[in-house]
Amino acid sequence: MRLESTPELEAFRQRVRAFIAEHAPGIKKHAGVRAPEPGLMPVIRTWTAKLYEAGFLGINWPAEFGGRPDAHPLESFIVAEEIARARTWPPIGAASLASAAIIDFGTDEQRERFLPRIRDCRDVWCQLFSEPGAGSDLAALRTRARLEGEGADAVFVVDGQKVWTTNGQHADMGYLLARTDPDAAKHRGITAFALDMRSPGVDIRPLREITGTTDFNEVFLDGVRIPAANVIGEVNNGWRVAMSSLGHERSGVAARGAELLTTLDDLLRLAADTEVNGVAALDDSATRQSIGELATRVHVNAAMINLAQSRMLNHTEQPADAPLGKIFFSELNHDLVDFGVRLQGVEGMLTEADPDAVDGGWWQDAHLYSRAYTIAGGANEILRTQIAERGLGLPR
Repeated sequence: MRLESTPELEAFRQRVRAFIAEHAPGIKKHAGVRAPEPGLMPVIRTWTAKLYEAGFLGINWPAEFGGRPDAHPLESFIVAEEIARARTWPPIGAASLASAAIIDFGTDEQRERFLPRIRDCRDVWCQLFSEPGAGSDLAALRTRARLEGEGADAVFVVDGQKVWTTNGQHADMGYLLARTDPDAAKHRGITAFALDMRSPGVDIRPLREITGTTDFNEVFLDGVRIPAANVIGEVNNGWRVAMSSLGHERSGVAARGAELLTTLDDLLRLAADTEVNGVAALDDSATRQSIGELATRVHVNAAMINLAQSRMLNHTEQPADAPLGKIFFSELNHDLVDFGVRLQGVEGMLTEADPDAVDGGWWQDAHLYSRAYTIAGGANEILRTQIAERGLGLPR
């Protein structure tokens, strides 16, 4: 594994860092993949459009749509890493997934129609994959789409329910999977669509989580009519489209590493500022030992990320890479913020609603949210089964 930087990449990193310092919409208040308050949406749209305009997003797009085919493959990782280090807002929604699907499987008309609107953030996308009975087992989805009409008048009528739709309340477009052949095998008979979220029959219901915020949504689809021209790829080939686009979603790996490093820095500061029996917690040997163990795991996580990036760039990924990285990150993230809450003693019971809460209650919110990381992207229990079966070759 060799991921050595170069003078050119370091110069690129400095340009990204300076751009973020000048244009970013401030520090993100909450940890994790969260939905902004409605009043922040215009600022985030402007910020996202500037990232595309500067060439920091859509790097691997076709040149005619603003991409840079000669760009170093590590540049997208650097951008995600620097955004996470700056603790500011990344682009929200599922535009990166949708654009990958449209670029690889869409028609010329779809590329010309959707990609420019993604670049200037006129359209925020959400991901309409998961369902109440089809989360980690996505192929079990039951939302149905039936074809009506022929030719230019053909439409698909969609009925069903999606859940855990992050930023659904802000989305203009949805990247939807629906079953178009109920008699086909489990992973077949699924089609990918571009759905206008303002279509009649789309009902978005925010879900209030244990954090008190509404980052996810339920989306009910009742007789929603989608033009056949909005099918991405071929009818009944949506599983391939979805898996291909998910395979493009790699920059988030770098963001995870930077996120844990910044949390570790915060934990060290918290331990230095917190007194236990009149002495800084960081001066307590047991506290230092616990933080040292967490720091070791943070740096192991960074090494795992470097290995995953190396394999991605060399097209030598192994089935267990992504599940292992996600499990390790999500459980380490929980342990970091859990220790941050426990370090506060009785003050750890305060939340951001209390003006006396340490760091504005950030640790408490992050602790409550941390369980979401163990479920999102496939529950860790399911991923352990994938590692056993696909990575280690164990029997089902």
